[in-house]
Amino acid sequence: MKKPAYHFLVCNSFRMAGDAQGACNKKGAPSLLQYLMEESSDRGLDVAVSTTGCLNICSQGPIIVVHPNNYWYGEVETEEAIDEILDALEEGQACEKYLISE
Repeated sequence: MKKPAYHFLVCNSFRMAGDAQGACNKKGAPSLLQYLMEESSDRGLDVAVSTTGCLNICSQGPIIVVHPNNYWYGEVETEEAIDEILDALEEGQACEKYLISE
C-alpha cells in the first residue's frame, strides 16, 4: 500500500453507542468531508481523509488533525477555512488562524 503524503482526521463526534452527538457533528463536520476530499484532489494533493470518533475538544469543534505534521485545527466550520488550511499546507506551513496545537 502506498502511504498518502497527508492524512486528514475529521472529528465526526461518534460515541461508543455509535450516535454522533458532539459539537463537531452538530457544527457541520459531515458536510465538510466531501469538500475537503474534492478540493484536495483538485489541488493535486496526495491525501487520505477519515472521520473519527470524538476527539474530546468539543468546545473548539469541528476539529481536523493533519498527519504527519500533527497539526490540530479547531473551529473549522466553512469551506473557506478548509481552503485556508490547504493553502498553508501547499506552502509547507501551518494555518495559524485555526491552529490549536502542533
